[in-house]
Amino acid sequence: MNQSKTEVEPFQYSYYDYSDWYSNPEPTKPPKEVILPCDPTADERYFHICMLSISFVMMLVLAALTRKNKLCQGFARGSSSIFSPANFLDQTQQKGLAMAVFGLVFSKLAMLMIAPDPLPFIKDTPASIKEYVKIIAIFYYPVLYYPLLVCGTLQHSAGYVFGTLLSFTHCGVLVWQKFDCPKTPEIYKYYALLASLPQLACLAYLCVQFPVLFVKGPKTDEDLDSSYYTNYVKSLLKKKSSTVGSSEADKPSLVERILEVPKSYIYLPEKVFQFPLKLAVSSFVTCMAIYHTALLLVVLVVPTLHIVHAGIDENIAFLLLGFGIVLSDDRMEVVRIVTFYTWLLEVCYLCAMTLSCLVSLVMLMKSMVLHRTNLKGLYKGEVYKKYNSQKTISPSRSGVFCWMGLTGYQAAIVCLGMAIQTLVFFICFLFLVFLIIIPIFYGRNMIIFEIAGKSWPAWMTVIVVTVLQHVTAQFFFIKKDASTTDLKNRESLFLLTYLLFVVNIVVGLIAAIWKMVITALFNIIHFGRIDISLLHRTAESYDPAYRCYTQFLKVEVSQSHPVLKAFCGLLLDVMVEVGRAGQKVRDPEEGVQENRPAKATGSRRIRARWQLLYTLVNNPSLLGSRKHFQTLQTSESVRNGTPNRSSKKAVEEEAGTAEAEPVQSSESASSQDKIE
Repeated sequence: MNQSKTEVEPFQYSYYDYSDWYSNPEPTKPPKEVILPCDPTADERYFHICMLSISFVMMLVLAALTRKNKLCQGFARGSSSIFSPANFLDQTQQKGLAMAVFGLVFSKLAMLMIAPDPLPFIKDTPASIKEYVKIIAIFYYPVLYYPLLVCGTLQHSAGYVFGTLLSFTHCGVLVWQKFDCPKTPEIYKYYALLASLPQLACLAYLCVQFPVLFVKGPKTDEDLDSSYYTNYVKSLLKKKSSTVGSSEADKPSLVERILEVPKSYIYLPEKVFQFPLKLAVSSFVTCMAIYHTALLLVVLVVPTLHIVHAGIDENIAFLLLGFGIVLSDDRMEVVRIVTFYTWLLEVCYLCAMTLSCLVSLVMLMKSMVLHRTNLKGLYKGEVYKKYNSQKTISPSRSGVFCWMGLTGYQAAIVCLGMAIQTLVFFICFLFLVFLIIIPIFYGRNMIIFEIAGKSWPAWMTVIVVTVLQHVTAQFFFIKKDASTTDLKNRESLFLLTYLLFVVNIVVGLIAAIWKMVITALFNIIHFGRIDISLLHRTAESYDPAYRCYTQFLKVEVSQSHPVLKAFCGLLLDVMVEVGRAGQKVRDPEEGVQENRPAKATGSRRIRARWQLLYTLVNNPSLLGSRKHFQTLQTSESVRNGTPNRSSKKAVEEEAGTAEAEPVQSSESASSQDKIE
């Protein structure tokens, strides 16, 4: 038997033979992009050191210039100190600069919460001291941007030049840094770039506004020098046009009432009302808070959903099978279904976040409208419309504290409210899409419809009983006699009440659930507003945000009342005229001859005195200080210029006395003019 010998060839390994790699080819996924930390060419540390030094030198120069031509102090004719960033109680000053600087500071601080290095002077901040560094950064950045606010407040040409240099430097370096490092490893690769857009917008506005102010020159008609306060008083004293018409003609139509609803949510400026600076800054910072909160909500969720969407493969069918979920026998069909559902999750989340942004903006507009209504009402002395008890409109310790913190309170409440609204709206969209829309279009997962189909007899019973009670109450149990209504068929009414007792329990349960849903949605939608309380009027003092707002109104109204400012302006004008008159008396004695004052000056003085007299007579807050009124009323009958209802006769007598006062004053004024 012959045996054939086979020769075994030696194995030769080739470095260039890759044929075995493709024996079972599988698609390869692209590698995940890794974003490395980036250091811009314009070093952050050196830039801040230089800016602090330059800002300090500019502040010293401005201090020397303002000290040289400082005329007066206090609120009388504005402020001229570098230690007063802005007169927040002046309603006539330029609001754009203060709003831009506050928005710049808020945008910068909003990025510190997740920044790896809160302070630019410390690189690779250790985790043990990171929280302390954040606290220092909270105070550092307001100091860094403080010169921008001062340069616009001092109303000096040198300040406008320094503000232009600072704003252009900040804006140019920020654009340079974002151009060098558009991607960062923080949360999302473009988060730092997107979060810096509000800063760029504020700095761009400052770069334009400072040169414009330098060209126009300092304003001299702010605060008491402005004509706004006198125009406001003239609008109050202006006679209202009386229109005589029937009540049916005055009643608005259905279309007008429908159009009035969206108009009530749109803030339109008025010529005779200036929005306070503090509220204007709060509204702008709230817009910044809405943007940053929306950006953070997007970058925290959407990229994660994209990663989950990219990682779905055939193994998802075995994962769902472990939970007892069988979408299809075909694994590729399961992949398509899960991918589609993941896409629906992303759509629902983006819709919820967009709806939350729109609701927040609409509520902000409504708050601005209500701010104006509340201020104008308190200017007129309508205290009871905003407070549930008698209040003294004057500054207090808690009032000043709330006045200082109003802007921060509103920004924080809006951020938290947006997060809650997004979560609730997301759940509502999921319920709508996965339990109603998809079952209708695809005919699967008909859970809601199956439950409704089984319980339709109960729903029909509830509907029939409810309709029955309304119909019988309208046609069988109410009788109309002339212009009065009364009950009839009382025996049948009592019988029907007893028979429908159990069914009304079910109706009451449905009403309770509906009440809970409506209350929750109302509170969630209005959570970001501080101008209304979510509690009952008797318990609104326990709402800290609303209490802060009411305390803020006390300080704002007591210190920025337009009639008060007009009165102070007239007093200052009278003092100036008295000083000039004394100078004119002294000049003839010294041999200086001057022309007599023109008739226009005398008529202007007489008109100013009449306006002052009319204001004092009709000012309700001075009612309790008059001697005649104090002899008739006790100390508790008048609080804050608002008499109690039991003292109407005294008010009428005081009104008659007030009518007699102008006659006596006119006689004394005419006799005084004759003497002059």
